[in-house]
Amino acid sequence: MSTADEARGRVRQMRDKAQELDRAAEGVDDQHEQQRLRDKARRLRDQSDQEAAMASGDIDPII
Repeated sequence: MSTADEARGRVRQMRDKAQELDRAAEGVDDQHEQQRLRDKARRLRDQSDQEAAMASGDIDPII
């Protein structure tokens, strides 16, 4: 497996986990827990976007 394939796999896993956290947040009655789960999902999506951009060469990871 190439490095690019591994990066795509990590990005896919992070996005899947973010979706899972969003679904879990929908089923929680506690507002604080719901917000915590949504925040964690957002951070995972942000991180996956960054990794996807680095893997595609869109951004320089040294900056």
